[in-house]
Amino acid sequence: MKLISWNVNGLRAVLKKGFEDFFYNENADIFCIQETKMQEGQAQIEFKGYNIYWNSAEKKGYSGTAIFTKIKPKNVFYGINKEEHDKEGRVITLEFDKFYLVNCYTPNSKRELERLDYRMIWEDDFRNYLINLDKKKAVILCGDLNVAHKEIDLKNPKSNRRNAGFTDEERNKMTSLLESNFIDTFRYKYPNKENCYTWWSYMANSRAKNIGWRIDYFIVSDKIKNKIKDAIIYDSIMGSDHCPIGLELEVKNEK
Repeated sequence: MKLISWNVNGLRAVLKKGFEDFFYNENADIFCIQETKMQEGQAQIEFKGYNIYWNSAEKKGYSGTAIFTKIKPKNVFYGINKEEHDKEGRVITLEFDKFYLVNCYTPNSKRELERLDYRMIWEDDFRNYLINLDKKKAVILCGDLNVAHKEIDLKNPKSNRRNAGFTDEERNKMTSLLESNFIDTFRYKYPNKENCYTWWSYMANSRAKNIGWRIDYFIVSDKIKNKIKDAIIYDSIMGSDHCPIGLELEVKNEK
């Protein structure tokens, strides 16, 4: 089974930048998108052979997630059942026979860390949501989780120590998640691989210089870590300030 996740930083914009070519070339079973920045119906979007599920923010042009899946889910859930978190279109969960697929766009703590306190509440509630799912069946989480976990996961860790996405608080919450029987698939496959990033600032020619951060993840339940075939970073794919990431699992396609 092949899964792809991509923060497109505006789906309507990236459709004009070769998105469909990448989508069809990769032919993923499930393709998750974050930061759609649109409401369902604002653009004519249809991919043959895929079921589409949207979770848009109440605020237009902001946040939002979507999933394109060849495999029809048993159930679809929007948000995490907490009203204070469920107005920004940040989470879609699909239930399949053998696993839950959770697509997430984690809130950014913002400049001056103005949203860090809220982010800490979000992290605890979201972790509990995942733990409860994991009690029922395996979980595959993907998305822009807005944190570089370790120093190896960004180019300049020392100068970014108290910046959003690399605070001790955010990193500790990621540690807590992984200690709750979850696996960072990329680091599971490539524990010491350096200069592997998924997001680059638009400033200072950062992408060309590969001055980036790895803040997009596929995280899976520990109980299916033996199913991980590969974790991929498609860092040559343009169109957004993030690049797509992929996960290949030894799980048979469901119908």
